[in-house]
Amino acid sequence: MKNHDLISITDLSKQMIDQILKKAQDLKKKAEPTALKGKVLGALFFEPSTRTRLSFEAAIHRMGGNVIGFSSSEHSSLQKGETFSDTIKVISSYVDALILRHPKEGSARLAADLSDVPVINAGDGANQHPTQTLLDLFTMKEIQNKIHELRVALVGDLKYGRTVHSLALALSHYDARLYFIAPEGLTMPEDICNELKKRGTKFSFHKKIEDVLPRLDILYMTRHQVERGSVGEKLRVTYEMLKKAKPHLKVLHPLPRLDELDPKIDNTPFAAYFKQAENGVLVRQAILQSILG
Repeated sequence: MKNHDLISITDLSKQMIDQILKKAQDLKKKAEPTALKGKVLGALFFEPSTRTRLSFEAAIHRMGGNVIGFSSSEHSSLQKGETFSDTIKVISSYVDALILRHPKEGSARLAADLSDVPVINAGDGANQHPTQTLLDLFTMKEIQNKIHELRVALVGDLKYGRTVHSLALALSHYDARLYFIAPEGLTMPEDICNELKKRGTKFSFHKKIEDVLPRLDILYMTRHQVERGSVGEKLRVTYEMLKKAKPHLKVLHPLPRLDELDPKIDNTPFAAYFKQAENGVLVRQAILQSILG
């Protein structure tokens, strides 16, 4: 992956994904505090972020690198009328790689075309979020001791939720059985489903969590993407519902959560979403080191 962009999870083969997960595991055993010494990373967040931005910054600092950038478009020259293209061209000349989050689909791919340094997509609208998917896979392997043949339900706003788009495609490498649970009008996009069919991935559509809960290894909850126009019924998982789950079931959530995830689950063996967030630093360390060599 040296000097390569990471725009979509489809940019990575299964072998490349496994290498990143292995690197993250190695970093968990033994830190590499000088791996990015002398490197400067640009973190351009045109839309708000907490976990993704701060875990990238923590990853950079923990490996001896430096980071510059901004946390919203309000803190950039876009407010003065500068174009997105000019912003990317200028800042890419200052840094060794760019980390980009933007509200518009396709913005990360455009940035990669404009930039002379590698671009890492930290979320582009309702499109993709590949680094989140890598930390999700890493967490699944930690909590279930495998990724292959897991039974995974993706729940909530599957139309606008970029995390589930990337994750569904990545899980197709591992013979996962997928259950798409979404309110009417918010189900998984047709293009993702068509690609899964091409890959031979088994999936089905459902309206209630209870319909598949006893079969699951992973329950992946997501929030309504209200900032992208998500409306309608909200699906919610409660502690009482989980009494019908397998004892080894784990609940994941990319966060932030709203009311779709009962806080009573937090202190139960089912909860793995805070571990999931914690793993963001390790996995993003592994990604940065892979790209910057």
